[in-house]
Amino acid sequence: MFSSFIIKYAEIGVKGKNRYLFEDALVRQIKYALKKCEGEFVVSKTPGRIFLDAQTEFDYDDVISHLKKVCGISGICPMVRLEDEGIDKLKEEVVKYFDETYPDKNVTFKVCARRSRKNYPLDSMEINREVGGALLDAFPELKVDVHEPQIELVVEVREKIFIYSEIIPGIGGMPLGTNGKAMLLLSGGIDSPVAGYMIARRGVKIDAVYFHAPPYTSERAKQKVVDLAKKVSAYAGPIYLHTINFTDIQLYIYEQCPHEELTIIMRRYMMMIAEMIAKETECQALITGESIGQVASQTTHSLAVTNEVCTLPVFRPLIAFDKEDIVTISKQIDAYETSIQPYEDCCTIFVAKHPVTKPNLAYIKRHEENLAEKIDELVKTALETRETIIVTDED
Repeated sequence: MFSSFIIKYAEIGVKGKNRYLFEDALVRQIKYALKKCEGEFVVSKTPGRIFLDAQTEFDYDDVISHLKKVCGISGICPMVRLEDEGIDKLKEEVVKYFDETYPDKNVTFKVCARRSRKNYPLDSMEINREVGGALLDAFPELKVDVHEPQIELVVEVREKIFIYSEIIPGIGGMPLGTNGKAMLLLSGGIDSPVAGYMIARRGVKIDAVYFHAPPYTSERAKQKVVDLAKKVSAYAGPIYLHTINFTDIQLYIYEQCPHEELTIIMRRYMMMIAEMIAKETECQALITGESIGQVASQTTHSLAVTNEVCTLPVFRPLIAFDKEDIVTISKQIDAYETSIQPYEDCCTIFVAKHPVTKPNLAYIKRHEENLAEKIDELVKTALETRETIIVTDED
């Protein structure tokens, strides 16, 4: 059982003088993830490497599962750490490591030595030869394949020596919180949770707003959105979920505006309200799950009309994805089965039979003038009566 790990990152490595800030953020996120696991751990870093060492017994699978959800980790390498006691001791330990890790020796392999400590008496090629020869002597059934080996055994010579041969993929991206904060418009569908996950993976802290329309939408529909927020929070950390009662606004729009424009006008007011909360909570952007052409409110014309009400940037990470792409990611983050539960959201309740797909902004604004008498007060009430809960994946 391994008790030490090398935590690899990708994009952080190309940062300049500020790289340490991103490394420190990643260390904080790793420590936060490990709080959910039984056991005691020490997380440390050296230039270019982050290390995790278990101080007590722990559940290996549980630790790996939580680390795989930390934004910024590109790979997790279970490893053995050795003191430098000479090449003969190194060869002995490598043979022991290989024997314990791979019961079936009828495989191909290669040794990949990396020597960052230049005062080590052997260079990388010499380490490869010595260690590879020791393995072939110990296990004659092994075969060398330097191009496509089944096992690539890495020997890193630093202040100490590290041996590993498995890189468990992480989700990559950037450490959470290194790229500001944004407000996710979260519905009960497939798309918006995926959008939130994708932006969180770029290091953006996520808050969320959900619009419901009781009694036209049920408490179970609301709980479904809370459940989806939990799925996203497994990657994005705690999420402040703001729930807006949108019923009166929707009914007023339904009464006063052309029905073919209902969806686009309702969407504009959702964006307005989301931006108000975003500015109040110091978010720098909005996030939506829109994809070009997927529905009437997501045509290029509709998106342009929707954008017109916003002063903050709107992140649409799914904009060029087709549904199959989105479903694949939804399943990867364990949100799909929740998303397809048959509970209506407020967008689908008030949809028009023939919604406009090429809305004219001038016409939309003219028809929104029909709302002037009451809409500001309704928006104010919706904001004042909103419910805010903190959602985590531990709830």
